[in-house]
Amino acid sequence: MKIKTTKKCATTKVVTKKAAKPVAKKVAKPVAKAVTFTFHADKGKAVYVAGEFNKWNPTAKKMAYKAKDGIYAATVKLVPGEYQYKFIIDGTWCVDPENVNSVKNDQGTFNSILVVK
Repeated sequence: MKIKTTKKCATTKVVTKKAAKPVAKKVAKPVAKAVTFTFHADKGKAVYVAGEFNKWNPTAKKMAYKAKDGIYAATVKLVPGEYQYKFIIDGTWCVDPENVNSVKNDQGTFNSILVVK
């Protein structure tokens, strides 16, 4: 026996919603600050600053002699944090004589400490 229908079967459309993409929270990057290192030495010396901020490269940041002040100076942009550093004067590594903050290093000497806020 054959059944005749006059109505067509209703089709149901299934709508699927895409999962919402997670919204990444924007984390503010720390703002780098200009920090100037200074060292008193006679004119004509080769003076550099090295530290954690330049992977202790002894020739990465040469300091310029400022004749009117009688000092060597170099400016480095650093994000807030704590950094160890030393000066290199004519190939000799030296702590910062004007900075009382230091820590013993694995070479048996000391590194100066700089805190950038």
